[in-house]
Amino acid sequence: MIRSDGGERTELRTDARRLITHLLSGEAKRSDFDAADLWRRQSPAHEREFAEAARLWRNLGAAGRDLVAQEGVPVWPSPAAPMSRRAMLVGGGALAAAAASAAVVMPPLGLWPSLDELRADYRTATGEQRRLMLPGDVAVRMNTQTAISVPVSHGDLDQITLIAGEASFEVPAQAARALVVAADSGLTIGSVARFDIRNFGNSVCVTCSQGKVRVESGPHVATLGANQQLRYDRAGLGQTVSVNPNDAAAWLDGVLIFRDTPLADVIAELNRYRPGKIVLMRSALANRTVNGRFRVDRIDDVLTWLAQAYGARTRSLPGGVMLVV
Repeated sequence: MIRSDGGERTELRTDARRLITHLLSGEAKRSDFDAADLWRRQSPAHEREFAEAARLWRNLGAAGRDLVAQEGVPVWPSPAAPMSRRAMLVGGGALAAAAASAAVVMPPLGLWPSLDELRADYRTATGEQRRLMLPGDVAVRMNTQTAISVPVSHGDLDQITLIAGEASFEVPAQAARALVVAADSGLTIGSVARFDIRNFGNSVCVTCSQGKVRVESGPHVATLGANQQLRYDRAGLGQTVSVNPNDAAAWLDGVLIFRDTPLADVIAELNRYRPGKIVLMRSALANRTVNGRFRVDRIDDVLTWLAQAYGARTRSLPGGVMLVV
């Protein structure tokens, strides 16, 4: 029997929710993540339903957790079985319950990807950088803890989604199409340009190094020229500022540059490059500013220097944890 489009979509949605539930159950193996990755790549419809299941997991919140507490974790129907409204609600609750235990389900050292990263085509681990050459002669340099996806291109544009982290994009003169990079609530469009994008949480920073790029966030639009930068979030675009090109591109050479940066922010940045966790125990030091140029391959030396400069001490614990006390 030939299924209707609606029946096929329901089946895909059921499979996607079953996959997400299992991946976040605490029982998934590396092979399960690989199998899920293959499943979502089968078609744009598979990718869409996988992303929708992930969004549902994030958004149901406390109400969904309460439902699971009352009803228990659901047994998902087989693809051939009809899905009742109750099964859909309980299934959604299972996704929310998984969200409540995300800190337990997902190890902090990057042993497997986060929920958003499940849809990434390329990822870098802590301290890793990676170079990619994508169709259309687009060169990408991924910084540490970065995840991107590359959907199927449409029309006269190539599109990349920067799910998390930081990456540099170069669109050469011979590229046949413009490049669109989606990051959180905005888009950056470049043609014959080189630009960097940082996407951490709800704030995105775009820096243009060569050429020009167009940045869109909701109804707001701005154009950046060489050595200009702006930030945006869901409230709109920030102001365009000029930047030092050497500072902006320092991470490409494995260097971190801080200028009047609060120590708490410095430690947060160092945690992106170092396995384990650095914890600042003295809150009085959090707003002390740091100026300096540091190599990312000598993070522990940087910590020792910072501790001495601010009259603190470092204490190493198992699992790569280092306390600044």
